[in-house]
Amino acid sequence: MAELQKGSKKLLNAWAFYDWANSVYTLTIASSIFPLFYGSLFATKTELVSAFGYEFKQTVLIEIVTAFTFLVVAFSSPILSGIADFVGNKKTFMKFFCYVGGLGCIGLYWFSKDLIHVSLLFYFMGLIGYWGSLVFYNSYLPDIAFEDQQDSISAKGFSLGYIGSVLLLILNLFMVMFPEWFGFDVGTTEESRNTASIEAMRISFITVGLWWIIFSQYTFYVLPKGTSKGHKVTKSVIFNGFTELKSVWKELKQNLRLKRYLYAFFVFSMAVQTIMLMAVYFGEKEILWADDNEKRTGLIVSILVIQLVAVLGAVLTSRASKRFGNKYTLIVINAIWMLLCVCAYFVTLPIHFYVTAAFVGLVMGGIQALARSTYSKYLPETEDSTSYFSFYDVAEKIGIVIGMAIFAIVDHISTMRNAIVFLFLFFLFGIILLFRVPKSNPEN
Repeated sequence: MAELQKGSKKLLNAWAFYDWANSVYTLTIASSIFPLFYGSLFATKTELVSAFGYEFKQTVLIEIVTAFTFLVVAFSSPILSGIADFVGNKKTFMKFFCYVGGLGCIGLYWFSKDLIHVSLLFYFMGLIGYWGSLVFYNSYLPDIAFEDQQDSISAKGFSLGYIGSVLLLILNLFMVMFPEWFGFDVGTTEESRNTASIEAMRISFITVGLWWIIFSQYTFYVLPKGTSKGHKVTKSVIFNGFTELKSVWKELKQNLRLKRYLYAFFVFSMAVQTIMLMAVYFGEKEILWADDNEKRTGLIVSILVIQLVAVLGAVLTSRASKRFGNKYTLIVINAIWMLLCVCAYFVTLPIHFYVTAAFVGLVMGGIQALARSTYSKYLPETEDSTSYFSFYDVAEKIGIVIGMAIFAIVDHISTMRNAIVFLFLFFLFGIILLFRVPKSNPEN
């Protein structure tokens, strides 16, 4: 098809539609069904798991693997984005990570303690596929949208993602809660019914992988290949991404506003992403559920609440940013996150968890959409947007590695409850750094 003009409605909608395709990963795999499934593999909450020659707490193993994955993404994305920018074909790399992630989700069907290393490889594939594709997806934003369109289309992308992922999660929820409706053999005992629910969870991983791969095809069909430069990859190009990151860092020294914003983003993002990745594990381990059925249903319902409220949060945040400015809106959102960290320490009953989940949803969608569009707005005029978004991506991923590592250490020596409270400090420091972001560059 003919390449669409920048700012065209069809192009913007096709870009945003990738959120519809890939957000099922974050909701079903990262945030709801997989944490429940993972917990069901163990007889007790205190049972240790053997991997890589060591004994780990159940949650600590996932925290370590997650941190390692983000470390890989942080170091590989500059190389890949540098090649993509040099060759001018970022869509190919976006496709590659999409398919790796989708196949990783499908592979989780075979996740087990007996095959823990292969199982963790599938988990790794899903995680690296999702985050690896985002660096190229995000880098399209300044290419396909004008500055005055970026806040709204970024928010629309997140909103589509929440809606699409909720639709699939509802299907998965009914599969897990009422497996007999979908042809699973529930037997006559509680144990057999629980086995059927676990099998339904495994099937849900396959639905995520297929959804992600299939719905992304529309985005891949419409998005331009990239800024074609006619270059071929040589050995000298392999590490071109790091060279470009170095160049971006030098340019940042001349852009005080963007540099200070990145400092703030680095700090508050590590806390936001850590909480989002570990929230359901927290609910599974720390909340006093009456039984496994209440826990399973309660956690999935909580995630649904978060997603639905997040749609409203993304829209309200977009409107607030137009009235009060991006910086001050982000400051308020970070302040709300601080309060939620404190409240989490006292959350013990299901009703407490539901209320907290609603507030998390309200600020979760807002801070993600606004953080992305704020960075895009602060970018200087450049054709190498992939390099700038790679820098943004590396900052986010290294922040997550640090956040997850700290969370794992605190969890290992004490509890997840204390680990979440510790993240309060990151939001506080993030607010301080946001106040230091100037309205415009001094030289302007």
